[in-house]
Amino acid sequence: MTPTVVLVVDDDARNRKLVCDVIRHAGLEALEAATGRHAVTMARTHTPGVILMDLRLPDLDGSAALALLQAEPETASIPVVALTAIAGAADALLAAGFAGYIEKPIDVRELAAQVRAYCAAR
Repeated sequence: MTPTVVLVVDDDARNRKLVCDVIRHAGLEALEAATGRHAVTMARTHTPGVILMDLRLPDLDGSAALALLQAEPETASIPVVALTAIAGAADALLAAGFAGYIEKPIDVRELAAQVRAYCAAR
């Protein structure tokens, strides 16, 4: 388990690439998944330090994927951070079990520091 590994989950390839590029530029390792089910599989296999999870995914939404991750001992302790363009959803996301949230559009100047803070909190 390496806390510098970040799993980026987003069905939009452009969003995934942007986030991964910023993370890699900051010296962190980025893994990618385009669906909720793939994210759960990747988390089981790689045990990332943090998961950045889009809420709207084609198979499982981010909340359903989070529930699966929290239900398994191997992945329950991984902080899952919602990536969302939904304004004012903070309380609902935290109540659903997300470790936090990062709003879209992503602020590329702040992203690496935000991700490192979630890794450190783990």
